[in-house]
Amino acid sequence: MIDPKKPPKIYYKPVVKAPVVKEDDTPDVKKELWQEALSWAKTIILTLLLAFAINNFVIVNALVPSGSMEDTIMTNDRIVAFRLSYLFRPPQRFDMVVFRGPEGDPTLYVKRIIGLPGDRVIIIDGHVYINGSAVPERHDFVKGALVGNHGVPNEETGVLYPWVVPDGHFFVLGDYRTNSVDSRQWSEVFIPRGRILGRVAFRYFPGFANLMNH
Repeated sequence: MIDPKKPPKIYYKPVVKAPVVKEDDTPDVKKELWQEALSWAKTIILTLLLAFAINNFVIVNALVPSGSMEDTIMTNDRIVAFRLSYLFRPPQRFDMVVFRGPEGDPTLYVKRIIGLPGDRVIIIDGHVYINGSAVPERHDFVKGALVGNHGVPNEETGVLYPWVVPDGHFFVLGDYRTNSVDSRQWSEVFIPRGRILGRVAFRYFPGFANLMNH
């Protein structure tokens, strides 16, 4: 029997706490190194792809090994030409261009455009005359003396006649006329438009120089 005068005994069941499992916070060194290496690899690959695209579709980076364009471009100058310069307009007279050499020569050349498609070009005493003009073309960029007569010789009389620049082709000369091999000497006189890689934009070594307006 329960004695109503006595308070009932209360039994407490001890609470057992569940064990706390601590996460291992030790860094995974191998995983971090792999992620870092993967990040660097992605950066390098993207950089190489970007450099390839720029060099093949945007610019031409060239070292000039000769003095045929002095004093505008000196021997061992490093220059950049823009491939996109003629995307919306054709090459213009007096543009300096980088192009693949004539007669299958894979060498890259830099010269100045003098004759455009359809032009009649003849050189008398070093002066360039175009389309029968009595006034020679500008030559303020030419180094050294203006000498020599060049054109298409008549086999019987030796009289020189003008070259006629074919459609889609250009007549080019070096600025240092007495030290340049160009349209005057090449058996393949004219440069096809398809061989022109870009217009010379600037020199970046030694020192920077804007060449677009020379």
